[in-house]
Amino acid sequence: MNALVNNTRLPTSDLYPEVGMANGIELATLEQLKNDWVTSFDWEKQQAELNQFAHFTAEIEGLTIHFIHEKSKDPNAIPLLMLHGWPGSFQEFQPVIEPLTQTWTNTTGGKKISYNVVVPSLPGWDFSSPPANNSWTIHDTASPGIPYLRTALQMTGQGAVIGYDLYANYNTTARAAHFVIIPFLPPTPDQIAAQNITLATDEQESENIFVDWSSVGNAYFAEQSTRPKTLGFALYDSPVGQLSWLGWIWKNMSDPNAGTAPSQLTNTAILTSISLFYLTDSFYSSIYIYEQNPNPLNTVYAPPATDAPMFFSQFEFSPLYWPEEYVAKTGNLISYKFYDVGGHFPSWDNPPAIIGDIREMGLYYNV
Repeated sequence: MNALVNNTRLPTSDLYPEVGMANGIELATLEQLKNDWVTSFDWEKQQAELNQFAHFTAEIEGLTIHFIHEKSKDPNAIPLLMLHGWPGSFQEFQPVIEPLTQTWTNTTGGKKISYNVVVPSLPGWDFSSPPANNSWTIHDTASPGIPYLRTALQMTGQGAVIGYDLYANYNTTARAAHFVIIPFLPPTPDQIAAQNITLATDEQESENIFVDWSSVGNAYFAEQSTRPKTLGFALYDSPVGQLSWLGWIWKNMSDPNAGTAPSQLTNTAILTSISLFYLTDSFYSSIYIYEQNPNPLNTVYAPPATDAPMFFSQFEFSPLYWPEEYVAKTGNLISYKFYDVGGHFPSWDNPPAIIGDIREMGLYYNV
């Protein structure tokens, strides 16, 4: 792969560098990622780190599904199903899996919390086979989604759509859920104002980011929803092409200070994610989730028939923003937290926040 990356020809100059990321990934950013891929990125080392987790595959509804299953040493550990989105993968949760298996003691009351963590690769991602037909939906993925009798959930991206399906429709088994995204269209500034909701400065920044995403930032969504073959074939055998397409998502939707503590979202993490897509030939199959599910966000807010506790963490630089008042309409909301550090990939951008909030969720599990 290094030869393919090294021999890829890029433009000699960026026509309009002053527009920054607005028109896509900047040439300087792409060049830096490409050079890192060739000169300093160690795939063997990253592969060894990923292989420290316990990997399995299972046949489910005719599909081969890959998953990580990391168990706590605590016999009372809570089952936790973590579901990724795009362009994430099981690797999206790499910084938080091992800490969540460790026992944490709540300072108030002394309750001990730890998790048995299950992280599947969605159909068509990495080592999971793609659906056999194009009629497969996110709801089809949800139907066999709970491997335990009772479980807690944590989700990002499209994984939140699947997870919300589980939360809403499997209320005897999905007994607690932590979201960073909900499958409801975020409100516009006019809708927020009509509800007499006043936003703090950093919350207003989040709303501005959503407005930009909904007008021009979601162009990738439209392309993948309508022309996945064109895009998939065009980039199939081009690691730098995939780097350009995916790199913009990773860079533009994360915290501007990504890679600075507490963030662990370095170029190495991004290159590991893109290497997984390229080496497993799954970039093409992964983007089909958009064509198969072109309208994943509901426009009508309504609570599901479940009393399971719901936890929500809003990260300032996520492309989607929901005020607490809107999240409360979609479940039994116990906790809403706003973080000024983090974006669309919070397990990389702000691991301590994700770990802390999931541990807090454990205090309410099995209620």
